[in-house]
Amino acid sequence: MSDRHHGRLAAAAEGAGAAGFAAVMVAPSPDLAYLTGYDPPPFERLTLLVVRPGSPAVLIVPELEKALAQECPVGREIEILAWTDGDDPYEAAAALLPGEGRIAVGDRMWASHLLGLQWQRPKVGFLPASSVIWRLRAVKDDEELAILARAGRGADETFREICGLAFEGRREDEVAADLARLLVENGHDRSAFTIVASGPNGASPHHAPGSRTIRAGDAVVLDFGGELGGYFSDTTRTVVVKEPPEGFAEIYDLVREAQEAAFRAVKPGAAAQDVDRAARDLIVDAGHGDEFFHRTGHGIGLEVHEPPYIVEGNATTLESGMTFSIEPGIYFDGRFGVRIEDIVAVVDEGAERLNRSTRDPQIVS
Repeated sequence: MSDRHHGRLAAAAEGAGAAGFAAVMVAPSPDLAYLTGYDPPPFERLTLLVVRPGSPAVLIVPELEKALAQECPVGREIEILAWTDGDDPYEAAAALLPGEGRIAVGDRMWASHLLGLQWQRPKVGFLPASSVIWRLRAVKDDEELAILARAGRGADETFREICGLAFEGRREDEVAADLARLLVENGHDRSAFTIVASGPNGASPHHAPGSRTIRAGDAVVLDFGGELGGYFSDTTRTVVVKEPPEGFAEIYDLVREAQEAAFRAVKPGAAAQDVDRAARDLIVDAGHGDEFFHRTGHGIGLEVHEPPYIVEGNATTLESGMTFSIEPGIYFDGRFGVRIEDIVAVVDEGAERLNRSTRDPQIVS
């Protein structure tokens, strides 16, 4: 078993005990990949990792998946229980669980699997496992940080190169295809998402690029990211085609200032909501609070969106090794939007940007 996965399983077991759980159950998901290195698709056949305080971890898999499971980093070191079609896998899982108490269940478990386990253990209280696992995943080790930094550099180079291509007269989905191609050319294993939101479409933060033709005078929000070694990049820049629309320069400067203020608020011991407040207060004071209607950021790692969430009400204490986005935005319905996003890592001295591409306004052709 790799030392890192051994440590993660031990930490999950310890965290479960400290939280009063008799076990943590994890189905195929980023949580399972994190704890074991095993990342199967979430099929209808039950695959389940059972982590218990004071007992060895057990992985329950369909018989036809056993050989693959044994090849994962923990496959030769932990017990693997295989079941065949026609067996009741929930009965096998229930044998590892107490008849009463509290069990933590991974967020990505199919409802049908949870119902099967509840049928076997009606007196057990099933609660989300995120309270145990999310903090383990939120604090990245050096290897994870290095991968995220590489992904960030690839995204930065993608932005530099896309700014050298033509925008005017092309469709949003054509520019999105260029972004996807450049992400792979710049080191990503695959493109995960590409938002190209031009002109009035920029007022929709998650606009799906479509057939709109980009015109001179458009502001264009580019939000894109890819997967590299199981981890993700995510960056946003807003460019203008030839000349900015009326009012753009003032709003761009405000968003850039808010993003910088949030970055300066990041440090170990600060609360996640403090970072949100640093950006939001500037925008509200400038009279545009109603046009900033989403959280300031989200964690990133094995998923594009994961804890910690940088939002009012989240008092989570930031720790060195946490990684998340800082992405304030202002959106004017029917006109344009502006968003600037970097991934940052909490370090002992404060924060480090994993995206280094320019945040100055960029004019494209």
